[in-house]
Amino acid sequence: MIYTQEIANHDLLRLDRAHVWHPYTSFTQPGMITAVSHAQGVELHLADGRVLIDGMSSWWSTLHGYNHPVLNQAVIDQLGKMAHVMFAGVTHESAVKLATTLAKITPEGLNKVFFSDSGSVAVEVALKMAIQYWHSQGQAQRTMFLTLKRGYHGDTFGAMSVCDPQSGMHHLFHHALSHHLFAEAPPCGFDDPFQESHIAKFAQMIQQHRQKIAAVILEPIVQGAGGMRFYSPDYLRRVRELCDKNEILLIVDEIATGFGRTGKLFACEHAGISPDILCIGKALTAGYITLAATLCNDKISNGICKGENGIFMHGPTYMANPLACAVANASIDLLLNSDWQTTVANIGQQMRAELAPCKDFSYVSDVRVLGAIGVVELENAVDTSKLMPMFVELGVWIRPFGNVIYLMPPFIISKDQLSKLTSAVLKVVATLTK
Repeated sequence: MIYTQEIANHDLLRLDRAHVWHPYTSFTQPGMITAVSHAQGVELHLADGRVLIDGMSSWWSTLHGYNHPVLNQAVIDQLGKMAHVMFAGVTHESAVKLATTLAKITPEGLNKVFFSDSGSVAVEVALKMAIQYWHSQGQAQRTMFLTLKRGYHGDTFGAMSVCDPQSGMHHLFHHALSHHLFAEAPPCGFDDPFQESHIAKFAQMIQQHRQKIAAVILEPIVQGAGGMRFYSPDYLRRVRELCDKNEILLIVDEIATGFGRTGKLFACEHAGISPDILCIGKALTAGYITLAATLCNDKISNGICKGENGIFMHGPTYMANPLACAVANASIDLLLNSDWQTTVANIGQQMRAELAPCKDFSYVSDVRVLGAIGVVELENAVDTSKLMPMFVELGVWIRPFGNVIYLMPPFIISKDQLSKLTSAVLKVVATLTK
């Protein structure tokens, strides 16, 4: 019997329900599961013949849309050479080229690149780098991290420990996690005038615990899964200054914001700062193959390598996978050789205009746009299981969470396609009640 034979469409969802556990769902009551047969451009083609415009970029990754010929060819070309090779004692052209490019395009000083296979692992690597750095400096007591409430950094245990312990999705595991320090989320919006009072408590915490803190870790400018909150670049700038003043490392998680999503290539650029350690992922390969990276500066790499152990203690099996590195190189080339700044600005301008009518509903607390991120924030949490079928009926793929309905479309989306997304948001919001 051939167990990998093609599954008929009418059996697909039945077998899925019998065997597949999807993310953030109950196995016994998984809610709506939609079978995708293929994807092209910004469209998801369903097994039942319907077509949906993707407003999520497959969890913020498919910058150039689906089935892009240039990216397809990059994978094919690399596949003809090798699909995978261990990265211990071995290197290859695609990884070296990617590391060199990342060192050039990321904020100044980040010139060492450690590859991994997911955003969560990139964060784990960053945390380990910070702890091992201080251990090498003879300050092994520095094992705590200071972070922000409403933050999200991934689903593995180290990453969960620096996610919001109360309102975050990982509160069930709080008793089993390492406990760290949490400052209030920045109260100042992106365009709000910054006041020193906005960061006073953060500054107090960093001063009070400076001998125990290995690093500050935060999402720059945009707190993603914590509510799509945008905060002032001046806040981030002051965080960098406080870290420098108190001799504390700064880790910045650009997994969701990197590669142009906020209108800058990296969100750090809004504040003109460079962290000691930077995490990237998601759009790195434009949604083709899972890949992430943790970059650091000379201070970190030299500090670790001159220490007692002399080596960095981490090594994923699929680290620097050749297929992933090849498509990442092609994706970055596509992005940087395009007028992506204008594209992102145009997407933002259109979303700002077309989502604005949502403000007329009393139960909508805010409508905001930054770069190619559009957010409608409601006063109360929404029932995702009820709203998603409504969006599918309108021909779009939008997945709300908490009290936000948001859009992060691929950069190749047309004006008409984007209007279909914004129109669907308005129609669904109109059906809600306070």
